[in-house]
Amino acid sequence: MASNMSLEDIRNETVDLENIPIEEVFQELKCTRDGLTSEEGAKRLEIFGPNKLEEKKESKFVKFLGFMWNPLSWVMELAAIMAIVLANGGITQDFIGIVVLLIINSTISFIEENNAGNAAAALMAGLAPKTKVLRDGKWSEQDASILVPGDLISVKLGDIIPADARLLEGDPLKIDQSALTGESLAVTKHPGDEVFSGSTCKQGEIEAVVIATGVHTFFGKAAHLVDSTNNVGHFQQVLTAIGNFCICSIAVGMQGAITKRMTAIEEMAGMDVLCSDKTGTLTLNKLTVDKNLIEVFPKNADKDTVVLLAARASRIENQDAIDASIVNMLSDPKEARAGIIEVHFLPFNPVEKRTAITYYDSNGNWHRCSKGAPEQIIELCQLKGETLKKAHEIIDNFANRGLRSLGVARQTISEKTKESAGDPWEFVGLLPLFDPPRHDSAETIKKALDLGVNVKMITGDQLAIGKETGRRLGMGTNMYPSSTLLGQSKDESIASMPIEELIEKADGFAGVFPEHKYEIVKKLQERKHICGMTGDGVNDAPALKKADIGIAVADASDAARGASDIVFD
Repeated sequence: MASNMSLEDIRNETVDLENIPIEEVFQELKCTRDGLTSEEGAKRLEIFGPNKLEEKKESKFVKFLGFMWNPLSWVMELAAIMAIVLANGGITQDFIGIVVLLIINSTISFIEENNAGNAAAALMAGLAPKTKVLRDGKWSEQDASILVPGDLISVKLGDIIPADARLLEGDPLKIDQSALTGESLAVTKHPGDEVFSGSTCKQGEIEAVVIATGVHTFFGKAAHLVDSTNNVGHFQQVLTAIGNFCICSIAVGMQGAITKRMTAIEEMAGMDVLCSDKTGTLTLNKLTVDKNLIEVFPKNADKDTVVLLAARASRIENQDAIDASIVNMLSDPKEARAGIIEVHFLPFNPVEKRTAITYYDSNGNWHRCSKGAPEQIIELCQLKGETLKKAHEIIDNFANRGLRSLGVARQTISEKTKESAGDPWEFVGLLPLFDPPRHDSAETIKKALDLGVNVKMITGDQLAIGKETGRRLGMGTNMYPSSTLLGQSKDESIASMPIEELIEKADGFAGVFPEHKYEIVKKLQERKHICGMTGDGVNDAPALKKADIGIAVADASDAARGASDIVFD
């Protein structure tokens, strides 16, 4: 059945292309699985515009002059004028000194802002320059800027997704969405799911139909929020405490920080709410095995045995985050292959959801060990009765605490061939994975709370993981999923609560995207809070730019540095 919607309606986002069945997507976009013709693509390009972010060129000279137009500069400029007036129109040493200081101050600010980077430019750098598209019935590599809704694209390992799209038939993909969520662990995307511009394919190959391009993509909206935000701080509206201002600026500078907007120092003195990203800001953004919580099942094994077997079932080169976290638990990564000869390695795949290694030891005995999704390992070992019940209880306990679980199993291969199915599998144990807090996070949060600053965590990670991090940092666990920000909460106790009030009372929100972080900061500002924001990722840039004080932590992305007022090195 043909759609009554026009392409202009699609451009204006009046159609929910993200959630409707895939066949309806083709109907609404007036396209087929044979792709578009070049002629149709050109017509749609006129309607939707090129698939790229708006690029605003700014004169460096005008930008430099901008640093002479702020409250501190006004005071210095007024002092220079007064020096001329008091000298009856003559040029005095006072006048020359003030002008030199003004130029030096503006030059330093200009250089520091350039060093910190430009947020919008950094976001643009994260987009795909080329893509494989089906036009006129033929696949070819084209500039990603020509893509329009209705185009069919091919996505494979290593590709940056060039536009928002819906996946067609095929095997699931592993997608790195860190540009949007800040979480480095790849997520699984199935046929029919939406993939976002700027994310990266880590595993698999599939075709997809484009549903949004350019500024209409999720990534484009984040860039627009950054580019359109131009806050004027409370202390920039009313200039106060110039002496304290200068002293604080020196103190912050000595601690290895670039202060791009000098009045941000004054803002910090009045800050009463601090929103913080989790991954890479409060935590190390490095998966770690919590050895204290490892569960061992056989009596003839211990925690070190579980770690060693899991490390053997991991890659020692070209590792993903999980393999790296396990191998790094060993005192020496070489132990993962010490004393054994690898015969065959089974890499992770979305169907079996596990890795495995076949090897023989120095005595010539053949073995196989495997690690992976707990349910897959349980099924592999055919657990039953009390052992199965115990395993499920542990997995549920880990999940409730926001810990990811990995199952580990082993078997003997009596036939001594890699093709052999081997003897029955033995369930060895369960490993809990967690992104641990930075060593100084808990102390910093305690100091902030003691100073009357309300600290809120806003993370793209799962709710349970956010709560566990909050528990470990002592910052509260009164956290909610991002759906509550849209008024979709199933919790009756908060369903009728105004969103602004909920944001004020919450300790944090989980599963959020860049626009959610931006809205949280905006709502807090509307409630007359002086709001700070700390972060390190591309996904934090809109909120960092919107906040009264945006703070980029050490090793932050270029986009985060460009959007912040203060950048720590």
